[in-house]
Amino acid sequence: MAVIGYIRVSSNKQTCEHQRHEITQFVQHNNMQIDKWVEETISSRKPLQKRLLGQLLESLEPNDIIIACEISRLGRSLLEVMRILENCLNKNCQVWTLKENYRLGNDIQSKVMAFAFGLSAEIERNLISQRTKASLDSIRASGKRLGRPFSAQSKKLKLSKNTKQIKRLLDMGVSKYRIAKIMDVRISTVTRFVQRMGW
Repeated sequence: MAVIGYIRVSSNKQTCEHQRHEITQFVQHNNMQIDKWVEETISSRKPLQKRLLGQLLESLEPNDIIIACEISRLGRSLLEVMRILENCLNKNCQVWTLKENYRLGNDIQSKVMAFAFGLSAEIERNLISQRTKASLDSIRASGKRLGRPFSAQSKKLKLSKNTKQIKRLLDMGVSKYRIAKIMDVRISTVTRFVQRMGW
């Protein structure tokens, strides 16, 4: 039996660190340990065979457990999530998610829960996409320019006044996630700031 931490982000602008932290905290709290990490930066719209998750599913052994922050990390469509879960269930493996607190095994209740969540998640994404598109169309129609002005970007980073402190924390080996907590900003803000500074 192996416990596998699965992490996926869809672009280089995102970081795996937050998901890794959440999973690590969870397993420590439950007296478990991660035997293997699988991390990838890829859109879930890519075919499963082109993703590390596809290779992971092929290599699963009975009683293995995949832990992910949320079920949407596995796939974006209902059918894909169901295929992934079916693969795991057929191999007598489990899928655990932190956000939804699911423990999906080879039982009918798990299958029903997975189907219901996958369906609702897909409907929610479609609705959000439609609302976003309608909102953007409305803004364009009013003649407003989309996008953030360059000057607003540096203003929003709001970390320049703490440059020395952030550099010192990085040199001490403090993670970007922890620095974000200290500075009370998102981890993406810290990541952008560090990239801009060339550290």
